[in-house]
Amino acid sequence: MMQRKIAFIGGGNMAAAIISGLIASGYDKKLITVSAPSEKTRTRFSQNVGVLATADNVKAASEADVVVLAVKPQLMREVCDGLKGITDIDQKLFLTIAAGTAVQLYRDILSPNLKIIRIMPNTPSLVGEGVSGLFADDKTSAQDKAFTTDLMSAVGKVVWVEKETEINHVIAIAGSAPGYLFLFLEAMQEKAVSLGFQPEQARELILQTAKGVVALAEYEQDLGFNQLRANVTSKGGTTFEALNVFDKKGLKPTVDEAMQAAIDRAQSMEIEFSLAKKS
Repeated sequence: MMQRKIAFIGGGNMAAAIISGLIASGYDKKLITVSAPSEKTRTRFSQNVGVLATADNVKAASEADVVVLAVKPQLMREVCDGLKGITDIDQKLFLTIAAGTAVQLYRDILSPNLKIIRIMPNTPSLVGEGVSGLFADDKTSAQDKAFTTDLMSAVGKVVWVEKETEINHVIAIAGSAPGYLFLFLEAMQEKAVSLGFQPEQARELILQTAKGVVALAEYEQDLGFNQLRANVTSKGGTTFEALNVFDKKGLKPTVDEAMQAAIDRAQSMEIEFSLAKKS
């Protein structure tokens, strides 16, 4: 992997996950800087992780080849406003992991020629099992795209999309999906507890089952999810009866509606942030 000077603006969980993945893959700690307002966060990165830490966003970004914008979407305009006027900004590669912030927003604030890649990771990246959707337009070179692929591969799988609108689809399919799945696991645990299992017992049963399902699906890669489901469903059996309830209650239409709601919200956030007054 090509090693460049990287500045992370923001020191939250996702930034920490990416940095940990980079270091585990052999990236030089001396090339990584984290800029965060919290002294506690800076100390954690400098002492526990071993990377450089500062409270000066401009200094961190000015000295970097790659700037990773890792702050909440609501703070993105303010943070970018503070980076205006950085020398040779068009020579730097900017990466953003914030939902609902379109490429044009960054170019409106920082530079019309800004090289910017949108990344939508998910929380399993924290344990190196994430998946990230990436989008870049024609202002970004193949070399920059290759670097970003390597960067995000340090915490999981990478999928490039051709249209920026598809990033919002990635949010619904992967970015928000851990929440859907945790809700399903939560509901199963609550039922198990009502049947007399201790919460710890129920958690172990459910987690191991979930792990096994994923492992089986990866092993049987030639089979679709519908066939895998059919393989564990005997007509008139227990699974058959349970799945009939899901079907009658409209599980698939509900999932469809929920995922579309995530997409719609991501699209509305892009409009809100693009129209927000500059600070």
